[in-house]
Amino acid sequence: MKSILSEAEIDTIVHANHGAPKTLLGMHDTRPDRPGVVVRVFRPYAVKVELLREGPRSLIGPADTAKKGSKTVKKASPAPAAGGSAPIELPRIHQDGLYELFLPDEEPFPYRLRLHWFDGTYTDTDDPYRFGSILSDMDLYLLGEGTNYRAYEKLGAHPMVIDGVAGVHFAVWAPNATRVSVVGWFNNWDGRIHPMDQRASSGVWELFLPGLRPGDLYKYEVKGPGGYLVQKADPYGFASELRPRTASVVCDLDAYQWSDADAAWLAARPDTPWLERPISVYEVHLGSWRRKGPDGSQFLTYDELADQLIPYAKEMGYSHVELLPISEHPLDASWGYQTIGYYAPTSRFGSPDGFKRFVDKCHAAGLGVIVDWVPAHFPKDGHGLGYFDGTHLYEHADPRLGEHKDWGTFIFNYGRNEVRAFLLSNAMFWADVYHVDGLRVDAVASMLYLDYSRKEGEWIPNKYGGRENLDAVDFLKKFNETIHLEHPGFLTFAEESTAWPMVSRPTYLGGLGFDLKWNMGWMHDTLDYFQNDPLFRKYHHQQMTFSMIYAFTENFILPFSHDEVVHGKKALLAKMPGDSWQQFANLRLLLAWMYAHPGKKLLFMGAEFGQWNEWNSSQSLDWNLLDYPVHNGLRRLVRDLNLMLRGFGALHQIDFSWEGFDWIDLNDWENSTLATLRKGKSPDDLVECVFNFTPVPRHSYRLGMPRAGTWEQVLDTDEACYGGSNVNNPRLLHTDPVPAHGRDQSVLVTLPPLAALYFRFRPDA
Repeated sequence: MKSILSEAEIDTIVHANHGAPKTLLGMHDTRPDRPGVVVRVFRPYAVKVELLREGPRSLIGPADTAKKGSKTVKKASPAPAAGGSAPIELPRIHQDGLYELFLPDEEPFPYRLRLHWFDGTYTDTDDPYRFGSILSDMDLYLLGEGTNYRAYEKLGAHPMVIDGVAGVHFAVWAPNATRVSVVGWFNNWDGRIHPMDQRASSGVWELFLPGLRPGDLYKYEVKGPGGYLVQKADPYGFASELRPRTASVVCDLDAYQWSDADAAWLAARPDTPWLERPISVYEVHLGSWRRKGPDGSQFLTYDELADQLIPYAKEMGYSHVELLPISEHPLDASWGYQTIGYYAPTSRFGSPDGFKRFVDKCHAAGLGVIVDWVPAHFPKDGHGLGYFDGTHLYEHADPRLGEHKDWGTFIFNYGRNEVRAFLLSNAMFWADVYHVDGLRVDAVASMLYLDYSRKEGEWIPNKYGGRENLDAVDFLKKFNETIHLEHPGFLTFAEESTAWPMVSRPTYLGGLGFDLKWNMGWMHDTLDYFQNDPLFRKYHHQQMTFSMIYAFTENFILPFSHDEVVHGKKALLAKMPGDSWQQFANLRLLLAWMYAHPGKKLLFMGAEFGQWNEWNSSQSLDWNLLDYPVHNGLRRLVRDLNLMLRGFGALHQIDFSWEGFDWIDLNDWENSTLATLRKGKSPDDLVECVFNFTPVPRHSYRLGMPRAGTWEQVLDTDEACYGGSNVNNPRLLHTDPVPAHGRDQSVLVTLPPLAALYFRFRPDA
């Protein structure tokens, strides 16, 4: 039978080279050339294809279709079509599996297909090419303009019901591809069977596949310039296979029902003045916080982590848990920082709904959830974003702009509208869909500087001849503006290690708009100081006082993070000098100094109980150490510090202004002591802290006090319950009118060795 199609058109179908397959496949009205309709189907594995006229669409209801999908039955008793008419066989017009049927004097009508297989079975299915476009012209315009900051609602794989038929709508951006197909188990991963339609010049391809459902695996087969052919994971895929497999998984984002406790949490978040609240963050790597199994090699699931991690973090008094990146990533050893699936919580710990339950239970327990986010770079894995459509789509083509040689990764092209929308939509996605409370943005410095970790000649100056990445700066500002506008009370943290100005200042003042910036300078100076033998600390006294010169130039959070306890840097406890007793005393002193210093707090898991070993991401923390009183004492100290941080406004209400801090004594370098004053909003809310950085107890130490009256000792890191030597002071101290440290009033105390004391003013005593 001679086809209505030309030989060239037939070739584009059977060789999968057509960019608009809906113009040829499916049912088409052939008027005015000839009255009637033509139906075309390309199914290379079918031995026969039949057309089934459909009756009322209610015969294929959404519930039934969603439940059963495509049904395969034996050929012994072929069933009639739903409308009662006999099946009509489509003639085969090409040996590779192209079928065409012309029905004269017909108008388009509802139909299904019956596909017969070599083993005598057949499948009744809906034809994907009979469904119209889902994306509107406005959708495409906004996607191309890069101003749809919820692009995940349009792109990716979305289960839906169209004309009573359940299936999945797929859409992907690949402007330079010559053909994009959806492939999966449902078509033997053959890119010829389900080519997508390219929508005009938008670069977006879409196709609705009936019968698919949540849980189905898929990829995009992308054909590009110069014979480029590859199967890619969905950039907007909402779930992924467990590595080393790399397919995307269809996921219903709307199935999970959030609890009332979570709704109450979100309702209160916009009115929460977080910068005046106690923020103490427990930084966690979910894969190594705790493991299970006979050999301790198995990950806990999201639900098991909810049952174990949440009660622990709550009992410890933390306000937030911060998760190292949980977006899908191929390599465990990257800790999640080489992200492939930006929209997919990693399948290592369970399903997307499992992660939602984890966040929901955190909120019910009063814990906020911060997620580590990596918009600075992405890996070169073949199934990922790199060279997506045969061109440098998400990354720069010039390696002087587009590659991080240190990390072996690509750099996003922040100047491209669609790339910006991909990242901004991803930030919105974690807030919208997973209800997370904040994002910690990784490696901000690498984004801001064109010459980051590059030698002369390895980078390209900006249009003004400078080293600043102007597109990245603009992107970061837009990110902060957008997420704060859409989600008031949402927190953004910048890991920025340079002196870039106004990182945590509003964009309308010229800042980048972050809420908080990691205080890397304070962290490095403090750790350097503590690693000195106490005998020589007096020569490094300025390392402990220097931070107050710049402490209020940004909204700082003080981090002792995962980066400081890995790659030969040793655990915090192991960094401390001296014998075992001195090491524990030093670590208790270090943590007390952190909680007394202006700024919010962040502590990586394991440090709170004195992990001896450097962090190993492939095994559990050494929880057995809590069997030893000295480790349990350290854990108790961290819990008490968190509780005091919450309980005393002086320790958290004015973290970012001189109004909340004063030096009592910063000049006693000879004895390596310091004394500070923290002030709350109430004039009587005062906490004075004194630190002895040597192992020598100092008796009859006269400490200047800013107010006459009674002061209560609320913390002594040398107490026996924390593992100390129990050199005690009276709980209540009354000032004497004896000048000290420039104050008219003072008290006599004993400074225990390598210890910190906190005193709270008690006007009611």
